Amino acid sequence: MTVQYFEGIGRRKESSARVRLMSGTGKITVNNKTGEEYFTRMGDLELILLPLLAAGQERSQYDVSVLVNGGGVTGQTFSCQLGLARALTKMNAELVPTMRKGGFLTRDPRVKERKKPGLKRARKAPTYTKR
Repeated sequence: MTVQYFEGIGRRKESSARVRLMSGTGKITVNNKTGEEYFTRMGDLELILLPLLAAGQERSQYDVSVLVNGGGVTGQTFSCQLGLARALTKMNAELVPTMRKGGFLTRDPRVKERKKPGLKRARKAPTYTKR
């Protein structure tokens, strides 16, 4: 018997998350750890599961499996959120307007700016000295 799942890929900054959504008991697994174990910051797990709430789905109806790598905590959180929203829309195409309205399907385009020659960082110039 094969397990039927819906997959969505989310990215933000340097972070990339592959989210699999399947019917189950409400178990959340992130990189082979429980969701609470992996995302220890308060409110991060709730942010990830916002698309489920917006869709009017119960958290206990689905098992969510996430493989996430790269980036920092916030980048990983929002890449997981985008991946979950994309998985939900694959599962039910009628949810697209709801996800769009909540802003869950929009990828955040902001990335780190590259360092320019002659500058210390992307925009920081060396200290000006008159003499």
